[in-house]
Amino acid sequence: MWERIGVMLRKEFFQVWREPRMRMLLFLPPLIQLVVFGYAVTLDVDNARIGWMDMDHTPESRALEARFQGSGRFQVTAIAESEQDVQRLLDRSEVHAVVRVLPGFARDLAQRRTAQVQVLLDGTNSNTASLVSAYAGQVINDFATDVSPAQRKNQQTINLVIRGPGLAVRRQLGQVASDTRVWFNPDLRSRNYFVPGVAANILLMVTLMLTAQAIIREKEIGTMEQLMVTPLRPIELMLGKTIPFAIVGMVNMVIVTLAAMLIFHIPFRGNFLLLMFCAALFLMTALGAGLFLSTISRTQQQANMGSFFFTTPAFMLSGFTFPIRNMPVAVQYLTYLNPLRYFMEIVRGVFIKGVGVTVLWPQMLVLTVFGATVLTLSALRFHKTLD
Repeated sequence: MWERIGVMLRKEFFQVWREPRMRMLLFLPPLIQLVVFGYAVTLDVDNARIGWMDMDHTPESRALEARFQGSGRFQVTAIAESEQDVQRLLDRSEVHAVVRVLPGFARDLAQRRTAQVQVLLDGTNSNTASLVSAYAGQVINDFATDVSPAQRKNQQTINLVIRGPGLAVRRQLGQVASDTRVWFNPDLRSRNYFVPGVAANILLMVTLMLTAQAIIREKEIGTMEQLMVTPLRPIELMLGKTIPFAIVGMVNMVIVTLAAMLIFHIPFRGNFLLLMFCAALFLMTALGAGLFLSTISRTQQQANMGSFFFTTPAFMLSGFTFPIRNMPVAVQYLTYLNPLRYFMEIVRGVFIKGVGVTVLWPQMLVLTVFGATVLTLSALRFHKTLD
């Protein structure tokens, strides 16, 4: 049995490697996803463009402007002299926000009264607006705590007013000191969040598509009947068709993991062997889905479309980009049927948190049940179709 499977494996590896389209499917999608999500896709706001409107023109207001420019988060790209300038900057999306220092800013600070700074936000992109609002509040809060000792002794405050479309927040700054600590991702870099998830998506996409196409290709070129008249049993044929792509998936997993660590400097705090073991558990589901697609498709185009309709909902409902807790309740329950969700939690837990089996065993158990069920049902249908 194993000798016949070995012959089948050599045949599959040779056939995959000699076909240019299959070689492209092996390496091009992982490379594109890694580059896009590593370099292009980010939720960070490192260089927010702001407009500055100084209605006080005092050393204190200029010191606040210098604090914004020196924060590393903001670039003052425009100076607004009037309300019309503010309207134009926000309407044309030339800036993410306009910071307006109201008249009497320095006088109120000197007299220990509430001094006001107004931040007008472009709320078109809610994520960017929220981050800019938080960053601006932090800069002004730091400025409030760094006023002169006499002012700090008298608990001088700055009143920050943040406004945007449908947003009006007033904060009293300077009287309460907060100490915030971020665990696991202290710099809040979105790259650390996205890149580990790419590994899970690549493992699903590559193994699912290649497994389905490999079997469909045999049907299209008429060699499936020749394989069936050989001494190969259906289970041996199935193993010979799926094991090569399982190996390819694991190799891609190793490559993406190493690239995440060496190129993008993503922290890896967990156990590498545990990650590979969980990837093998997830492979059972991906290979089983590929087998199922091969039994219901007659052409490679149908297999590709079936892969698309399977991977896209799995991707969207995995928590890769959109937090599951933010989804409607009915959709949240639907995500429990998505195996990619559990593997995504495992990958990020191992990469970023460094957790082990004691924390991840529920996800591992669910992947085992999903994989065994899908692979068994797909194998039974595969045998019935071949018979």
